[in-house]
Amino acid sequence: MAEPALPVVSMWTDGACKGNPGVGGWGVLLRSGVHERELFGGEQQTTNNRMELTAVIQGLGALTRRSSVDLRIDSTYVMKGIQSWMAGWKRNGWRTAAGAPVKNEDLWRALDAAVAGHEVRWTWVKGHAGDLGNERADALANLGVDQVRAGGAGHAVSGTVWPRTTGRSVPGSRRRATSRTTVPSGSLNRP
Repeated sequence: MAEPALPVVSMWTDGACKGNPGVGGWGVLLRSGVHERELFGGEQQTTNNRMELTAVIQGLGALTRRSSVDLRIDSTYVMKGIQSWMAGWKRNGWRTAAGAPVKNEDLWRALDAAVAGHEVRWTWVKGHAGDLGNERADALANLGVDQVRAGGAGHAVSGTVWPRTTGRSVPGSRRRATSRTTVPSGSLNRP
């Protein structure tokens, strides 16, 4: 008997940092058919690269079962890490070719584990160039920054914004969900 087809999920992720290091945020837009979910979070003291990695990890972690993921990111750091560097780091015991420890090793390991659970197609998109999904992920990452700033020193946040089951997201929208919504057809976690 043939296995059922994997659910198809489109995902855009982005990270932001105000000061580097400084207050940072991450954002994720997930779509599966007509279902949509938006996630954000942030940390008081972090870097842009950590937030870019965290966005992808959180996005993949929101999926409740193995999926075929079309992942669009604007981070060359994450793209190069996944496509060029990670295999060597793993062979070298999470050391660079020069023998130095891999920066953000904790997140790279988490990303490696998250990717293993899905079929992921990686696509680089130019940031701030009109890709509506990327623009929305950027707005969500900045919402994460705003929420951390509102919470004060040492405060970390994560949340769901505007979970919907139909329609399109408006880039830059900051409307907050006030109730739980059943989001996807079996692939996305519920808020």
